[in-house]
Amino acid sequence: MSKVFVIAQGGGPTAVINQTVAGAALAARERYPGSRILGARHGVRGIDRDDYVDLSTISETELMRFANTPNSGLGSTRDKPDATYCQRVLAGLDKVGASAFIYIGGNDTSGTLDLLDKSAGDHIHFIHAPKTIDNDLVENDHTPGFMSAALFVANAFLSVDLDFRAMRGVYVGIVMGRHAGFLTASAAAWRRDETDGPHLVYVPEVPFTEGRLIDDIRATLDKHGRCVIAMSEGVQTADHKPLAESLIPAHLHERDAHGNLQLSGGDLGLALQEAIKDDLPGVRARVDTFGYLPRGFIGAISAIDQAEAFAIGRFAVESHEAGSGSVAQTYEDGRTVLRMVPLAAVANRTKTMPADFLTAEGNHLTETGLAYFRRLLPPRPDAWTPFV
Repeated sequence: MSKVFVIAQGGGPTAVINQTVAGAALAARERYPGSRILGARHGVRGIDRDDYVDLSTISETELMRFANTPNSGLGSTRDKPDATYCQRVLAGLDKVGASAFIYIGGNDTSGTLDLLDKSAGDHIHFIHAPKTIDNDLVENDHTPGFMSAALFVANAFLSVDLDFRAMRGVYVGIVMGRHAGFLTASAAAWRRDETDGPHLVYVPEVPFTEGRLIDDIRATLDKHGRCVIAMSEGVQTADHKPLAESLIPAHLHERDAHGNLQLSGGDLGLALQEAIKDDLPGVRARVDTFGYLPRGFIGAISAIDQAEAFAIGRFAVESHEAGSGSVAQTYEDGRTVLRMVPLAAVANRTKTMPADFLTAEGNHLTETGLAYFRRLLPPRPDAWTPFV
């Protein structure tokens, strides 16, 4: 029986999101010969504008080249449709005779599908395929895209720690993550003991003060002669406001369409670097903002991440006849398992790091937290420990 599958990508790109498209497209071809498989350009915007790539006509060889290329090959969007927009999207899906809409994305994407599902009736099934480097989707042990981004972050902090052993000082790497600190915490995955950086890890889950930060740096410098810090862009002060809000002058604040303070630029890094230099005169200090670099870095793609993202695309097609839902990636009995959960269970919800992942001081990981990241990442490279 032939069908029409519409596939789209939403939110920030990842290193493996195209794998999910390819997995879905190839599964649809195998299970439903003669079906049309349409890739909507720029998410729901493409459906609204009748703008598609016909994935049915692309060879398997070319689809796999596409799959192995990072970043959202169909184009993405951060549109959050209201009721009127949803009606236009539903009309666009009806226009092409869609049997199923597979939307690959994070929290907001699942929320969009939940809205569409509640408005559409039963003639279209809406499947959310998980994706986010933030690793913050509830119902999921880990999400496609996270392992590759975490691999970049772990490599970066191992490298910079070797650098700061040679020429000592303070280094802060600011990593993406507004509400959840998983990606930042992955910086510590290859840490062997307290002498290895990052020596301090700050995540949004634990508020702190600028004074506490400086005290922690001083103590680390006294102990190790250098201080390497992994910090989430969304870290908060004790009053639960973003650190960026207090360090960056008000006239430089930028906000998105939803009123959120823009965090992914370099302003926080520059402001933090000046604050450290002011409080610790004479100390060599450098702050780098990783920004989008970890998101889809072609030199750090996890093979397991690729395979899991591809499998999720296949599972979305294989499961769609049972009705709408969100594909969840769980960890059971030592292996990754896929299952379908209700859209409402995932929509617009955020998973944060469990409390037992973080030390009582809130500035590093416990053995429980480290074990989680080590399970998802390959072993530490066999780098020589410097003589200094």
